[in-house]
Amino acid sequence: MSPDSQLLIRRLKAAADATRLRLLALCQRGECSVSELTAVLGISQPRVSQQLKVLCDSGMLQRFRDGQRVFYRWPTGTACTAELQQLLALLQVSEPQFEADASRLKQLRGIDEPASRATALSPDAHERLLHRAMLELTVTQSVGDLLDIGCGRGRLLKLMSSRANRAVGVDIDASARDLARNELLLAGLDNCSLRNGDMYSLPFDGKEFDTIILDDILATAARPVEVLKEAQRVLREGGRLLLLQKMTGVDLPVLRGQLATWSHEAGLRLKPARFVPQKDPVWLLAEARPAVSASAAA
Repeated sequence: MSPDSQLLIRRLKAAADATRLRLLALCQRGECSVSELTAVLGISQPRVSQQLKVLCDSGMLQRFRDGQRVFYRWPTGTACTAELQQLLALLQVSEPQFEADASRLKQLRGIDEPASRATALSPDAHERLLHRAMLELTVTQSVGDLLDIGCGRGRLLKLMSSRANRAVGVDIDASARDLARNELLLAGLDNCSLRNGDMYSLPFDGKEFDTIILDDILATAARPVEVLKEAQRVLREGGRLLLLQKMTGVDLPVLRGQLATWSHEAGLRLKPARFVPQKDPVWLLAEARPAVSASAAA
């Protein structure tokens, strides 16, 4: 048999188990830690780890470490993702066991669903204007693979994920990442993931993302030019950086001058900034792209 056929057989065998199907259904909803999966399924951790290994070996789940914890999620941007969706679609959409597991996961994370939804759906006027400005930037160029550096609770991941192939948030604060995971779980956004990462040394190989948001981090960074250079390292050719800065306590002329200087020193071409709202602005939003080198221009 061909390698593709052999891989399909391995995946079908891996899925032919009730426990592994429950694990797949849980990880479809977002990133889950081993301890969470163990608590939800109510079986021993060694058994859960064994079943997770089978799923990872078949390519049906991805494993990654976040600090001291290990998380599992569906693979993103692969043919396997479509196969998994087709597989779970063969079961009832509202499979009682899957729904019970999802409810248990939310309880473990302390999510009060009605209250959380009310909060999520009630942004203030400034946030709504910022959301509109961000989405307007996706009209002229697709988002592609998105990276949000300094993602915090994941508000921009939630906003932009529907426009992105995949969306990855990086934050050095473990509690912020946990809050973001809860928000993404509640929103049902399965193309989003969170990573522990330093803005000066991102946990990715080069040229992985088409759109990178620097989420309110430059004005407080000790070495902002290095942050911009590191973001460029993981930016694909033709990609762009979106520089977002909250202006509370920041002098506007000073900030504009700093952004221009930092961008120039990092080898970026900065477009004119937008202010949100235009009167008494709260946010500054600017787009930057790698400057065309002399050799490329020739």
